[in-house]
Amino acid sequence: MIRRRDNFGIHIVSDLYGCDPEKLDNIKEIKKIIETAIEKANLTKIKSHFHQFEPYGVTGFALLSESHIAVHTWPEYGYVSLDVYSCGTPDSSFSAHKRIVDFFKPSKVSTNIFKRGKLDESYSKTNIETVSQRA
Repeated sequence: MIRRRDNFGIHIVSDLYGCDPEKLDNIKEIKKIIETAIEKANLTKIKSHFHQFEPYGVTGFALLSESHIAVHTWPEYGYVSLDVYSCGTPDSSFSAHKRIVDFFKPSKVSTNIFKRGKLDESYSKTNIETVSQRA
């Protein structure tokens, strides 16, 4: 029997402000927290890649069988852009997100949560003409 679902996943997009600049420039610690968040949330990592910018800043991406986690840091502004998307259980997405946010300890967080791919009759058919006209 096929399990019924109403969407394809939860996508959490956050802006983290007021973070410690030294933490935002530490690629080893950022990689470690992303990898730990994936493991503790019972997500499945396929591959990850992180890059240290000069003079400062880190970008990183973990490709998951459930989707992805991406992080981009601007130490000079104390800012982190965080993206957690999983088609697994919503609890997994929120668990990974919370662990990463707790690591950065922002003074302010702005978050948007999206249910991706809402499934009902009006969304279940592709209108290729509409998609092609927008390209």
